[in-house]
Amino acid sequence: MRVFVTGASGWIGSAVVPELLRAGHRVLGLARSDKSAAAVADLGAEVHRGDLDDLGSLRAGAAASDGVVHLGYNHDFSDIPGAARTDLAAVTAFGEVLAGTGGPLVVAAGTAGIAPGRVATEADLPAPGGYARTANSVATLALAERGVRASVVRFAPTVHGAGDHGFVATLVGIAREKGVSAHVGDGANRWPAVHRADAATLVARAVDDAPPGAILHATAEEGVATREIAEAIGRGLGLPVASADPDQFGWLGMFFGADSPASSTVTRDRFGWSPTGPGLIEDLDAGHYFTR
Repeated sequence: MRVFVTGASGWIGSAVVPELLRAGHRVLGLARSDKSAAAVADLGAEVHRGDLDDLGSLRAGAAASDGVVHLGYNHDFSDIPGAARTDLAAVTAFGEVLAGTGGPLVVAAGTAGIAPGRVATEADLPAPGGYARTANSVATLALAERGVRASVVRFAPTVHGAGDHGFVATLVGIAREKGVSAHVGDGANRWPAVHRADAATLVARAVDDAPPGAILHATAEEGVATREIAEAIGRGLGLPVASADPDQFGWLGMFFGADSPASSTVTRDRFGWSPTGPGLIEDLDAGHYFTR
């Protein structure tokens, strides 16, 4: 089938596109700039110009395809509600185009905040007032009633690997700036993690096999203690490790200070997903995050 992918040139999308191509699909990748268009083309995909705010371009991309993988998101932590509204409008547009077709709509969300303080499972739905992007998954799953093979892949907060510029890279930057690698409290709170390649494999499986209304968890490690993460960063930078208040991490503090373990047992059993990539601490010890 032909699959329209938003975020095709991004950290996860640029790994998903080759997986879809290897599975025999054609890929149409959304690109908002010349640089993104070149990156999408280099991956072997067709290019569709537009952006997440242009609902006309999103509808056109979906209409020209048999299914959609929606990975793109405006990660603007200064306007979280606005980013969520943009995301919801995109999901709604895709649902309108795919209604009655039975085509796949795979939408990205996160495991953070699903079940604070306990292990989240695929059966857990977002609590009212929870993290906005995750809440949009409810609207995605509701599209199953309109003849869309809609599913949600909830990613671990850390999708790691060489070249990652996400949360862990930000933690490394904070440690460099402050001269200490810190964790919140005793550092016993847990962060799920998944290697980028394993996450991409799961997205491709969702395109092919996820039934309507399915929730999949892209969490290879249920929860890595944040103290272990801080210690690995300390080793990599040659810095001491200490406890700190959440506000020492800026906007990242609300995530890094939370206890948010998440299981992927149901996902593994149901879809035959067996992560093979290195774990987060192994990736940190490999030195990927410490070169400039």
